[in-house]
Amino acid sequence: MHTTPTPLRPEPTAYEPRVIAVTSGKGGVGKSVISANVAVACASQGRRVLLIDADLALANLDLLLGVEARYTVRDVLDGKASIEEAIVEGPRGVSLLAACSGDVELAALGGKARMNLFDAIDSLEQRYDTVIVDTGAGVGSNATGFASAAQQVVVVVTPDPTSMADAYAMIKVLSQRCHVERVSLVVNQASGAVEADSVVDRLVALTQRFLDVTVVPVGFVYADAAVSRSVRACEPLVSSLPSTSASSSLRALAKRLLSEPTPPHGSVAAGPSLFWKRLMGVDEAEGRDGGQ
Repeated sequence: MHTTPTPLRPEPTAYEPRVIAVTSGKGGVGKSVISANVAVACASQGRRVLLIDADLALANLDLLLGVEARYTVRDVLDGKASIEEAIVEGPRGVSLLAACSGDVELAALGGKARMNLFDAIDSLEQRYDTVIVDTGAGVGSNATGFASAAQQVVVVVTPDPTSMADAYAMIKVLSQRCHVERVSLVVNQASGAVEADSVVDRLVALTQRFLDVTVVPVGFVYADAAVSRSVRACEPLVSSLPSTSASSSLRALAKRLLSEPTPPHGSVAAGPSLFWKRLMGVDEAEGRDGGQ
């Protein structure tokens, strides 16, 4: 493990900036594994990737990438480190802003603290063209806040009936409370295309019947024992075991996500900064009330 600060990269990017939030209705569906591997796969395609661990109290992306973060979001908020000092470089040049596992206060981050964090991250906008945010699971304010502010919202679900029920609940909250109009759906731990299609069909049928939201399937990831091996080894699957079925499906998922249209946000060059401005707009009233 290492703690190498990310170098400044001021050169203009040839890619359209985008922010992708990866979320789920429940924990244990492989959301963070997908976030980490999609980040590495995007970087392998030439993208400048910032991966943010927004599961602020149950963080594990540093372990999944095999890096050691000297500073975390907590240190940035407490003024013990700058945002540049808190970022570490992982596989294929992916930059990671780590969170702090077991920090209960971060799990219920108040409006003022969140706005300070967004301001700090907003200063990095010229350095990255792809921001991937691994949110917490469930319908809490941090998870839905991060997810609803992204240009692309990815909901991870497995064929387990409880996962499907919770994924529907997350989509419902994103649609009705956060006014998200389009959600990308990824089926993880699928035996193959037939099982994945069955999960997609059930969720799409439910959302079309009861919700005003478009659910777009963007791929599935094979159930593969290699995934657990890569997690135990603290190495991303797409780089450590590239020939496995799950690795191939993760690379295909990254390519599909990068090809998906993003909603217009004015100037393309503004890209990721608009993500944070939208979040600050959502929390503006809370921030004025002085939430901690």
